[in-house]
This record gives sequence, structure tokens and C-alpha cells, in this order.
Amino acid sequence: MERQEILGTRPVIIYKNGIRTEKEDLIVNEIPITVMLNGEEFATLVCSPVDEKELVIGFLAGEGIIKDPDDIKDYFYRNTQGVVWVETVNPTPQLDTFLCRNFASCCGKGRPLLYFVNDQNLVTPVEGDASISAERILGLMNEFEENSGTFKKTGGVHSAALADNDKIIVKYEDIGRHNALDRVMGYTFINRIETSDMAVLLSGRIASEMLIKAARIGTPVVISRSAPTALAIDYALQYGITIVGFAREGSFNVYCNEERIKF
Repeated sequence: MERQEILGTRPVIIYKNGIRTEKEDLIVNEIPITVMLNGEEFATLVCSPVDEKELVIGFLAGEGIIKDPDDIKDYFYRNTQGVVWVETVNPTPQLDTFLCRNFASCCGKGRPLLYFVNDQNLVTPVEGDASISAERILGLMNEFEENSGTFKKTGGVHSAALADNDKIIVKYEDIGRHNALDRVMGYTFINRIETSDMAVLLSGRIASEMLIKAARIGTPVVISRSAPTALAIDYALQYGITIVGFAREGSFNVYCNEERIKF
């Protein structure tokens, strides 16, 4: 297949106020990318067709397969087949635990019950005494939403970003909220970004797996325009992460570790 753009068009029938009309509408594209790790099929990611390297590297780092950019011996993406080949310096003995799993684009984990066992073994408490003002939280989220161009056009993607106290450093949109955050992880991993004084910004709910990904990235603050789950709050307490939810329209809720917020 040819490399696609994140947006495509499809015919749509619109019914409004008793009137039927037809038009070409913007629709988000999605593709499967199969990750071949050291010659074996590892996983298939269903995602938006952009920034595949950040996604794949972030995904592998999040799964604990690679721990440093130097662990990557070779990387090759053949977009005509939708396949990425990754070779690592060291063997991956845990490969058969994950072999051939399909990771859905959104909502469900798409993962076995071992999800929590694997992830908790890879997560350590977030260190650092970062702080952020209430005004800055609202300012960052306003910037975050203003720059969500694909969502404004289609309503069909999630967003994740990395920010410091001054600005948003990098932002990704994807059909899957996990994919968007994996890309943030891939960016920090590839570029060796120090994240102990930064925040992750999310468009969707802070579920437990999203909180764990943020902990792996190493950001002490997670901010979303939506709600956290109870398990995410429990993990945030365990890993020392501040959760801010419903950050929109001039207000927000702080669910734990509020000492990082300057009111």
C-alpha cells in the first residue's frame, strides 16, 4: 500500500432540519503496521499513517523491550507492506509472551490479563520536585486544544502532548489514544529528553494503562480534559504522579499529589 495521509475523504449524506444533502467529508485514515522484532512477528498496531517510527519505538520502549536508543541495531519501514523491521543489540527472551498479539486502535486494552503484571514490573516511582501553576495548566490545555487540527476537522482522533512550564514541546494526534501517547514516549526516547519537570497532556480519559505509560515516560504531572479512573488514581499515588482532570473552560480537578500545583 502507498503511504497515506492522516486525512481522506468519503461521500456522506447529511440530514439536518428536515433537509437531506450529500457532500464529500473529511475522514481519518487508519492502517495496520506489523512490527517484526529480530525476525519474528511481535505485534500489529492499528494506527494513523503518520510518524510511525515514534510510534513503534515508543511502543517497544513502553513494553520494556528496549531501554536505551543504543539498544536499536537497525530499523526499517516498508510502507508498501505496512511492516516495520526492528533489530536490537540484545536478544529479547520475553518475545514469546507477546508474540502475534493485535493491539486495537482505541478504548479496550486489546491485551491479556498479564498486562498488569508486565507493566508493574517495568514502572518505578517518578522522581523530581516539579511544580506548575494553575494558570499554566489552563494555558497549556487551551494551546493543546487550539492545535488539535485533525480533531476539529473530523472529530475522529485523540491527542497526546509533552509540555514544560513554558510551551508544548511535541504533540501527536492518532485514531488511538494509546498510539498518541506511545508517540510521545518514542519522541522522548529517540531524542533522550529529560522529562522529570514536564507534563503529559491528554484529550481523553486517564485510564490505568495511560497512567502507566506516563510513568514510563517519567513525567510527574498528567493533565487531561477528561476524567481519570479509580485505578489510575491508585497507580498515581503509588508512582508519585499528580493527576489533573477536566482541565477545560477555566477550571480543573486535582485528584492526587496536589503539592505540585501552585494555586
